[in-house]
This record gives sequence, structure tokens and C-alpha cells, in this order.
Amino acid sequence: MAITGKQLIDLGFEQGAELGRALAYVNAQGLEGEALAAWVARNKPAHKLTLQSAPACQLNIDAATEAEAENVAKVRETMDVLMRTPTLRQGAVMPDACPAGPVGTIPVGGVVAAENAIHPGMHSADICCSVMVSVFRGAESKAVLDAIHQVTHFGPGGRRNGQRFTMSPALYDAFRDNSFLRDKKILQAAQEHLGTQGDGNHFAFVGRSEATGNVCLVTHHGSRGPGAGLYKLGMRAAEAWRKKLSTGVLKQNAWIPADSAEGVAYWEALQLIRKWTKANHNALHQATLEVAGLQLEERFWNEHNFVFRQGDLFWHAKGATPIDAQMLPDTNGTQIVPLNMAEPVLLIRGETTPANLGFAPHGAGRNVSRSAHKRAQGARGDAEVFAEETAGLDVRFYSGNVDTSELPSAYKSAAAVRDQMVRFKLADVVDQIMPYGSIMAGDWERDAPWRRKARAKYAAREASNGG
Repeated sequence: MAITGKQLIDLGFEQGAELGRALAYVNAQGLEGEALAAWVARNKPAHKLTLQSAPACQLNIDAATEAEAENVAKVRETMDVLMRTPTLRQGAVMPDACPAGPVGTIPVGGVVAAENAIHPGMHSADICCSVMVSVFRGAESKAVLDAIHQVTHFGPGGRRNGQRFTMSPALYDAFRDNSFLRDKKILQAAQEHLGTQGDGNHFAFVGRSEATGNVCLVTHHGSRGPGAGLYKLGMRAAEAWRKKLSTGVLKQNAWIPADSAEGVAYWEALQLIRKWTKANHNALHQATLEVAGLQLEERFWNEHNFVFRQGDLFWHAKGATPIDAQMLPDTNGTQIVPLNMAEPVLLIRGETTPANLGFAPHGAGRNVSRSAHKRAQGARGDAEVFAEETAGLDVRFYSGNVDTSELPSAYKSAAAVRDQMVRFKLADVVDQIMPYGSIMAGDWERDAPWRRKARAKYAAREASNGG
């Protein structure tokens, strides 16, 4: 008598492709009785994980205005859903937190610890977004800003052939040996994007140390095309595991088991992307030093968008600065927290507490989206807003177009973030780099080829209509 699907389900199989394959096998082999039960016990798939009762999440954030209250409510809502992901064990939110996608998506300023799991969606496409500081002896601020302006590259894509920085052959070979990073597009981007900073909130900032008076260069950017490529492949792998291992888990919270072959390869890929990103910062700083003829006093770096490992726990920081020494294998213990172009860059130190879980803010964060902030400017022109908010500073946009969504008013109150750092005992400020000026990408899309083409078509149509 043929075995039925219901019998296998009663013995522990679940609906799906594996049930069909098992049914075909046991009937082909004529298994029944004790032999059937023994085979099912050895071969039935593991029970799928479901959403858990959310573990506690520490919210190191509060609100003083209506906009802040709405932001905090949204952050709390998304964390309540996120923490039900069955791999998560702890979570925290920093004062710069703001939503970063649909409900259940880890917010900017969010930190979660996953057991034996790496969640690509929880480090996002901008893997290893990070900040580097170079301290120069006897330098002039303008000379440093002019030099970084000469050597850096903002905007989409990479550098043209003949203008590229050289990637370490050893690092390139390591990329090729990794099952994720050997992708042709990733390898190409790893060469073309070295020495580039992208767009958005990435910057080059020059100022003076309040403690020493030395001029400092600060750069902020992530892993560019190589990181975005790894994220895409990681999400694809995680989605396959999500379907196999769980039910009810949101797609953006899919994970790769850390002890699987794919998990080991992905973890190794993250470490290589980390090396590439640090090298990217270092290349720009070294080029600045050489162009301006500077003398280096000190250079240090830390990431704030990454995955950190402590035993079987994988800490996913989506815009949060690690302060725990175990997560800082190559820093001097001083971490970097930029706020906005008109505020000092903070240098901090801290110790792990039950509130901070080993992390501090990574910046000032936002209460509203970029588009909402631009709409709030009303009839005021970009030039007027720019002049008002950058008075006394040497602020430059690489594309030549002002991006008002990156001006100081687009961000949360820097004073409020600093106050909450103190109140929640997240970290101590040990120095601050007082602003001289900065460079950002600006609104490069305004002059993008497709925009110019559209404007030309519109002008031609208006001319033909007698307008």
C-alpha cells in the first residue's frame, strides 16, 4: 500500500518540495512501519523557526519636539517588529535613530545581536560606512581642504582609466578567492571605485582639534560598488535560507546561518570589504598629504555600519559606532562621531553598559526625509538657504549644485544628540574637531545626462509650440 503525504506529515515532514521528494523515495523503496519511521527520523527537515516574543530593546532616545516624537514612535514601532525575528537576542537604539524602510526594518541608529546568524539587510548596502581622521602637524585648513578637493571623487560610478588608485594585488587576489567577491562586477568596481566617496551624506571635512590646535582631515564613506554588490548577493543567499529555515520572517530580515559554508564565506567577504573600505579612506588621506606636502601626526578610523562578532553573537550596527574594545581590532580606542557640516566632529571613548550594549551614536540622524526637508524650505531658493546655514564656513559641493538635504537644518539637533549621549551614558567626548569647511557630492542628479536630455526635449517642445 502506497505511503501518503499525510502519513509523512504526521511523521514530521512539512508541506513543500521536500515532502514530494520524500514521498517518491519512500514509495520507490517500499518503506513502511519501523523502517519508514526510522528513515523519516533521519531525513525530515528541521522544524521551521517562527516569529518569537520580542526580547527587550534598550531605547536610548527621547523627544523634545513634535517631529522628534513622531520619529521616536516610528523607531519604536519598527524595533518592536524587528525584534521578533527568531535569531535576535538583544537590541538597542541610539539617539540619532530614524526609520530606514518599511516597518520591521532595522532603523538607522539601531543595533541588534543575532545568534549564529548574519543578516545582510541589517548592515544594508552601504557596508562598512566609516570615518577616518588624519591629524597633521603645522598645516593650514584651506590648504588641506584644497588638497582633498583635488584628489577626491564624489558622485556616481568610479574613476576613469588613468585616474585610478591602485588596489593591493594581495587584496584583489583575496577577492577572487572568495565565493561572493569573485563576481565580475564586484571585481571591476573594486578597482574603479577605489578613491571615491559616492554621494548622500558622505563628506570630506577639515577642522582643528580643540585640544591640540592641529588641523584634521575627516572622510566619511562606505564600501561603494564592491559593498553594494556583496549586499545584493548576500540578500539573495539569505532569502533562500529564509524560505528553508523559517516562516513569517520579513524578507528584509532574512539571514545566512553563520556556521554554514555560505555563512563562513560571507563573513570572510565582510572582512575583505572592511579592508577595502579602510584602504579607500587611506588612499585619499595619503594622496591629500602628498599633494599638500603635509606631515602626519596620527591617523585613525572606525566603521559604524557593519557586523561585529563576539562568539556566537553577531552584532549588526546600522549606523552605530562601536566603543567595545572587542569590536575594535585596529583602532586607538578613540572613535569618531560627525554631526553636521557646521558642528564639530566628536572624538569619543566609552565603555560597554547594559544601555549602550557597546555602541554610541554615529551622527545626528534625521527627523524627516530628504524630500520632506526640501519641501519645508518653501519658496526660499537653494542659494539663500545655503548662504544662511554655512555662513563663516568653506563648504563646497563637488557637483557644483547645492544639496539642501545635507545642510545642517536637515539633521536632528546636534545639541540634543550630545545631551542624550550624556544622559544615557553612551560615551564621553574627549576632543572635538572644530569645523573649517567640507566637501560633499551635492545634487549631482540635477545635471545627470537623463535630466539634461529631458530638459532639452521640454525646451524643444515649448519652442515648437511657440512658448
